[in-house]
Amino acid sequence: QVQLVESGGGLVQPGGSLRLSCVASISYFSSYDLEWYRQAPGKQRELVARISSLSYTKYPNSVKGQFTISRDNAKNTVYLQMNSLKPEDTAVYYCHARRADSFNRVYDYWGQGTQVTVSS
Repeated sequence: QVQLVESGGGLVQPGGSLRLSCVASISYFSSYDLEWYRQAPGKQRELVARISSLSYTKYPNSVKGQFTISRDNAKNTVYLQMNSLKPEDTAVYYCHARRADSFNRVYDYWGQGTQVTVSS
């Protein structure tokens, strides 16, 4: 069945880097828009990166220049490169995949999340 599996989270010191990966066991991977969200305790889930099926990317100001999203359609994988990490980046990071087919039927899937903790 459909699943998105994140990996790469962990504990990192401020200023450090992590690369998250999300492998999607889905058909038509290249047709999906892919996103990374994060959710810190007591806060709303926040979009941190988006890459479209055409590989256009978008970031909120909060992470612009710090995070980079990329995709490898041959590997059914989306990545999030996180640099210059700060304690405020601590959160559970979720992979999200979404597409609509020719009849506007929506396919929307979430990963289980991976914990990123930035602390000295």
